[in-house]
Amino acid sequence: MTTHDLLIVGGAFGLTLVVMAFVWLRRTGPGSVSTAVIARMSRPGGAVAGDIRRTDRLRSTGKEFLAKLYQLNMLRTLEENMWQAGIYIRVADILLIILLLFGAGLFAGRLLLDDAWLSLATACGAGFLPLLYIRVRKKRRLKAFVQQLPYALDMIKSSLEAGHTLLRALQVIVTEFPDPLGSEFRSAIEQSRLGLPMPRAIEEMLKRVPEDDLRLFVVAVRVQADVGSSLAVIVGRLSEIVRTRQRLQQQIKALTAQSRMSGLVVGLLPILMLAAFSVIQPSYTHTLFSDPNGIRIIKIAAVLDVLGFLSIRRMLQVKY
Repeated sequence: MTTHDLLIVGGAFGLTLVVMAFVWLRRTGPGSVSTAVIARMSRPGGAVAGDIRRTDRLRSTGKEFLAKLYQLNMLRTLEENMWQAGIYIRVADILLIILLLFGAGLFAGRLLLDDAWLSLATACGAGFLPLLYIRVRKKRRLKAFVQQLPYALDMIKSSLEAGHTLLRALQVIVTEFPDPLGSEFRSAIEQSRLGLPMPRAIEEMLKRVPEDDLRLFVVAVRVQADVGSSLAVIVGRLSEIVRTRQRLQQQIKALTAQSRMSGLVVGLLPILMLAAFSVIQPSYTHTLFSDPNGIRIIKIAAVLDVLGFLSIRRMLQVKY
């Protein structure tokens, strides 16, 4: 690898980062709270039969290809995950970022590794980074929402017992709680002001935050709106149920901590041992990196190691 090649690789990555930053800033620049609320309210969703927003044919906008892909639910699922992660940009921008990272990874892998399969693996890994970021941010955002929910339910219960309406109780939640819970309830309030019934607005919030704990609150509001009941008592009971579920989740996480750590050690041990022998006794690992059969062994071992790590992680996922 010469200095000229390093400059080419650095230039490719630099160009990719500049384009990504330009796209990101163009879509997520500073704006008012009203703009963010409108963005959350206009979340993607399939049009129902008879909906005035539904069209039977596509307008000639030059986006027919993306629209057809969107109908396959692949782009729709990506867009749903983006909205649940709090990323309010277009799917086309994310696809552009993925394509740029894929090209940069392929170019850098070809120059640095000089192997077609490793270059393809590097390109796929680089292209997967935006999807990984969306997934991680989605999990953190939903986790933060669930952690705030019991305290919000307690405040709603206190407001209802004081004689306030549900709308007024939700307004108190908006002023007292930060994002993500405060922003999601703000969207529900804005939808209610635009004419959408409050139970329906809360159901729309459930689509943006698909959590079972919130679903219990949605069912309670729907039952209270249909048949009438003491919502304060139901919300108080829901708060206890949500705290019990969170306590159970923490206990399960504590009981499986040793197994998860064992899986992590098993997955990283071959890599650490290979790196250690490469430094301590390079002659032991020289054949693996110079001989074609050794290179094939490394590729197979890497695939098996990843599959084993994913298998252990899958077995430790407890559903309750």
